[in-house]
Amino acid sequence: MQSAPFFFSRKTLAALLIVAAWSHPARAVVSFEEVKRDFRSSDTAVLDRNGELLQRVRTDPTVRRGQWTALADVSPALRTAMVLSEDKRFYEHSGIDWRAVSAAAWGNLWNTRTRGASTITMQLSGLLDEDLRRNSGGRSFTQKIGQTVAAAQLERNWRKDQILEAYLNTVPFRGEIVGIDALSRTLFGKAPSGLDAREASVAAALVRAPNAKPAVVAQRACEVLRTMEPQQKTDCEALDMFTSAAVQRRAFEPNEGIAPHAARRVLREIRDANAAAPVATVAAPPSKGREKESGVRTTLRASLQRFSLDTLQRHLRELRDRHVEDGALVVLDNATGEVLAWVGSSGPLSQAAEVDGVTALRQPGSTLKPLLYAQAIAERRITAASLIEDSSAQISTASGLYIPQNYDRRFKGPVSARTALAASLNVPAVRTLVMVSPEAFARELRAAGLPLRESGDYYGYSLALGSAEVSLLSLTNAYRMLANGGRYGATTLTALPPAKPADRNKTPAPPLLDPRAAFIVGDILSDPNARTRTFGLDSILSTRFWTAVKTGTSKDMRDNWAVGWSQRYTVGVWVGNASGESMWDVSGTSGAAPVWAEVMRFLHSREPSRAPAPPPGLVETRVSFGPGADGNPLEAARSEWFLQGTEQPLFALDTGMATDAAPARITAPADGTIIALDPDIPPQRQRVRFDSEGRGVQWRVDGKPLARGNTVQWFPWPGRHVIELVDASGKVVDQRRLEVRGAGVVAKNTRR
Repeated sequence: MQSAPFFFSRKTLAALLIVAAWSHPARAVVSFEEVKRDFRSSDTAVLDRNGELLQRVRTDPTVRRGQWTALADVSPALRTAMVLSEDKRFYEHSGIDWRAVSAAAWGNLWNTRTRGASTITMQLSGLLDEDLRRNSGGRSFTQKIGQTVAAAQLERNWRKDQILEAYLNTVPFRGEIVGIDALSRTLFGKAPSGLDAREASVAAALVRAPNAKPAVVAQRACEVLRTMEPQQKTDCEALDMFTSAAVQRRAFEPNEGIAPHAARRVLREIRDANAAAPVATVAAPPSKGREKESGVRTTLRASLQRFSLDTLQRHLRELRDRHVEDGALVVLDNATGEVLAWVGSSGPLSQAAEVDGVTALRQPGSTLKPLLYAQAIAERRITAASLIEDSSAQISTASGLYIPQNYDRRFKGPVSARTALAASLNVPAVRTLVMVSPEAFARELRAAGLPLRESGDYYGYSLALGSAEVSLLSLTNAYRMLANGGRYGATTLTALPPAKPADRNKTPAPPLLDPRAAFIVGDILSDPNARTRTFGLDSILSTRFWTAVKTGTSKDMRDNWAVGWSQRYTVGVWVGNASGESMWDVSGTSGAAPVWAEVMRFLHSREPSRAPAPPPGLVETRVSFGPGADGNPLEAARSEWFLQGTEQPLFALDTGMATDAAPARITAPADGTIIALDPDIPPQRQRVRFDSEGRGVQWRVDGKPLARGNTVQWFPWPGRHVIELVDASGKVVDQRRLEVRGAGVVAKNTRR
């Protein structure tokens, strides 16, 4: 008599299901592979060129869904807890638990709660089919019938392990959390493979009551844990405390990895292109607790990215007492323009970690000088051996006098263009820009990809010293142009499909800059002897393999740069403060240069870098230099590179040497000069150079003796002054009047 109700209920239900199935529209059964293929994480995995994970970026704010997790990567405790909690006879039934059906009342049989006869397969069918999903009022009778039919179809076409795997990856748990990967990483801070029995019981309890209060979830979890471990005593009070803490935890960060700025950049590029261009995806190496994953592949190298980030952060920690907290770094492949490393900030060391220092606009200081000298050489205005005067200069502009200064406030006199560029002397650079013109130089910079906001005339002659704002990426790519013999090319961060043969055979664009001028500038920047006047013999810029490098510091030490290239790579580094605050006592060789040197050594630890071969049309000539004021040669004789037709064996001053018969006179400053003291420079560091011709002369300022010799340095003070040159007999042979102002025209101060 006890079995009759069961038999009757089962037959009755079966008949109803047959009728319902007959009247219910047929549905195509989705395959397990299709469900897995169409699964979308709420994060996008950004991978390096070899498929190694670099960064996870939250791209779906409506849901928190992790990666698809294979059943083998789910802990046994979690699999056991889920089956015991939701469907004890999961491995016995064929989609519908008939024993549960007969044991439940009709109303409970079809309610929407995940208990009774609602099997895992039935729940999964409701998750996979939008038409079968419950709404706020629950499922309709038709939906319930369709859910049952769909469950039977799933069981006929899927294996049990596939059903359980798909269920664990698609079931909602709490709030926005969907799937076991997101739950494990958000609430427990670990992969699904690492969940223990206690954590598994909480996870199973959340399926039954996803948005219940912690106490309710803990009570249900305690029941699950008792079922899982019947031989052990369950401490429900401790489990309650654990559950309360777990459901409030959010350990799964929205973004995590080592390349946040590069990841956002590449995803923005894809979004802006409306995903029209194909984006390569690649399977990443397997990691603990999850399957191989696919994502957006970039051109970055994970090992180089990691080393670059660690090196930059370590160096910035060493500079912390000098008021430096931010930095950025980029590495480019010379041949392809691929970005191999992109470090946008110092991360936790920064107060503005979200600011991308690779694309932010900052003043580049002296790092624009190589492009200026390259243009002047290409236009045959100067050669690498041409003598340029490094002395006090007062250049008239529409807004007043422009008075450039060198980093050390001292002048070197006549120097070759090679020395002027390698030693980063400011006054010769300004004199070179006078020859080229600011507007022509600005046009060349824009052609090289530098985003100048204003015209060359707006910046004036300060453009030679980096008064315009550029990004680290554009500046580094402009140096890459020099590395490629003057040939400009765009950079790329997104890994693209291999080029078609027709694309590879396209004729390259003509060089933007004369390859010969680019070669000469590279030769200068790789010459350790030429930079000794400023950087000394034992400089951090010198490497054991061939490299060409330039440093730069903007006004008030707000930005410090080191950019240079080897045979294969171009590396750019910036350090400073995203807020624009000044650094303290940070020079070209103590700021960005050490990071640049370490990254270059890492790149060439197993890869040589050789000097480039000179392009056709260059002539190497032995040159010598005429005497200076002291009678010694201005520079040592050497071999020098020239554009064919510009070579000459001797470089000397046009005025020659002053003789005893030549009258003594003041050659600098000019009469009526107005000197403005820069309030940003310590007074003791601001000097004015006096130059003269003649023998046995001495200087007086306002009638008081100053010093002897043809060249002296004077510390100016506000007021009007009379500068006198006195011969050996005490007679005043020449004089100049000048005025020093404490405010007004500000002397530009751009450091090396």
